[in-house]
Amino acid sequence: MNLGLLKNKRKQYGFKRFLNSFKYAFNGFKYAYQNEQNLVIHICVTIVTVITGLIFKLNNIEWLFILIMIGLVFCAELINTSIEAVVDLVSPEKHPLAKIAKDTASAAVLSLCVVAFIGGLCIFIPKIWGLFF
Repeated sequence: MNLGLLKNKRKQYGFKRFLNSFKYAFNGFKYAYQNEQNLVIHICVTIVTVITGLIFKLNNIEWLFILIMIGLVFCAELINTSIEAVVDLVSPEKHPLAKIAKDTASAAVLSLCVVAFIGGLCIFIPKIWGLFF
């Protein structure tokens, strides 16, 4: 790696750079939304979860858990998308290590989704049960 290039690259500071960082982040959201079907599914599940939470009048602790899990799932999905893009960049041909990187990143998202789902069940099942008994 040529460290001389890194030393010559000056960091820009200021309000314009700050605003640009938001633009780049929104570009990332836009890319993921347009190219990752699972992100659209996460958005739909989030909408249903929030509406259900409003209907059942979740308390602050329940909302905190729900919001943390939603945030973690979105972050994991965006990181997974980033990993897939980098792997495709450095290894455009099929390679066993590229497959491992992509599969384990996807497994991380799935693991988090399962935990979020179980946590959601722990919050919502007693409330649904209370409607009938």
